[in-house]
Amino acid sequence: MSAESLKYLLIGVLVFGYLLRKTLGYLNVKNPVPAIPDTLMEYLNEAKLKESKAYQQENFRFKFLAGTFSFILTLLFITQGWFGAIDTWVAGYGLSPLVKSLVFFGLVFVGSDILSLPFDYYSTFVIEEKYGFNKTNIRTFFSDKVKGYLLSILVGGALLMVFLWLIHQMGKDFWWQFWIVASIFMVGINLFYTAWILPLFNKLTPLEDGELKQKIVLYANSVGFPLQNIFVMDGSKRSSKANAFFSGFGKRKKVVLYDTLLEQHPPDELVAVLAHEIGHYKRKHILWSMILSVLQVGLMLFLLAQFIFSEQMSVALGGIEWSAELNIIGFTMLFAPISMVLGIGMNWLSRKNEFEADAYAKTTFDGKPLAEALKTLSVKTLSNLNPHPWYVFVNYSHPPLLERLERLEK
Repeated sequence: MSAESLKYLLIGVLVFGYLLRKTLGYLNVKNPVPAIPDTLMEYLNEAKLKESKAYQQENFRFKFLAGTFSFILTLLFITQGWFGAIDTWVAGYGLSPLVKSLVFFGLVFVGSDILSLPFDYYSTFVIEEKYGFNKTNIRTFFSDKVKGYLLSILVGGALLMVFLWLIHQMGKDFWWQFWIVASIFMVGINLFYTAWILPLFNKLTPLEDGELKQKIVLYANSVGFPLQNIFVMDGSKRSSKANAFFSGFGKRKKVVLYDTLLEQHPPDELVAVLAHEIGHYKRKHILWSMILSVLQVGLMLFLLAQFIFSEQMSVALGGIEWSAELNIIGFTMLFAPISMVLGIGMNWLSRKNEFEADAYAKTTFDGKPLAEALKTLSVKTLSNLNPHPWYVFVNYSHPPLLERLERLEK
């Protein structure tokens, strides 16, 4: 395929993705506000329902603006050859191919983050503040940015360096070699995230002895899931939204509960939430998700190996000769439709897994307190009670609330 044809293909893929995302978002936000379901009568009123719709509409308008800005800018970079211009400018300093690639990606990363900063700031301090979710301050906001930069340089930069070195040194065989590196990294992150990464941003405190811990330990032991590592995270320093998650394997498995979750729910509901998370572990959802993620990375790297040495791709993006970094950017754009299809499949599997984890909690503990917890969480976070089916199909990793309640309350 000629460079000109590749350029038009890149533009076509970009336009298709933009129109699809915005169409789905529009269908979702325009879905009518439903009548309050009987199961939520005690939790929801008309005012709260309208507030939820207003929150969704405001987020849609904001994301439309931010997405359109990103779309137009990317389109200009392709049509005007700005990616290639930056690459040629960096090459003018006589750097080695590896260093040139690192500098190029560093410039693109910093430039992209600076351009997105106003949107991140507005989302946090205007929209989330308006609806009572934001609990962060400007100091924490920018501190998170600085820490994110440092992590990106130390961890992301190291991975990128290995990745680019393998491309320049190993030719097309780079894909399976970096796949091994990436797989080890992914497993390591899952094992050590709560011990090494999370504490950089949040404080983790062991759950205090008391009624809640006693009930959690009693339940965990009853289902053959000995659990010692139960932590409370200070999620309230950034948002009033509540959550819980599970990470690690074997003796390193940990359960993390947001402090906002503890504030909003009685012990039985919290144990039910934990039972749901243990259900994911018992049904091997975490293991299979990891395996599928590793396989996806392998597929992506294999396909990249077929494109990475194409001079036409580099020229299509404005380069004057073959460039690994330009081809990586071009491939990322071309891979987007495949990534979307894979994402739809992963979301379908995730929704299925959520139903199975709910059923596990219902069978081994009690479905009613889990249903009550979901109702409280949904109402407090102004979630969409009537999402459009197509939006759910493409984007939702969790089933809509009413579908989960229908199964839990049978």
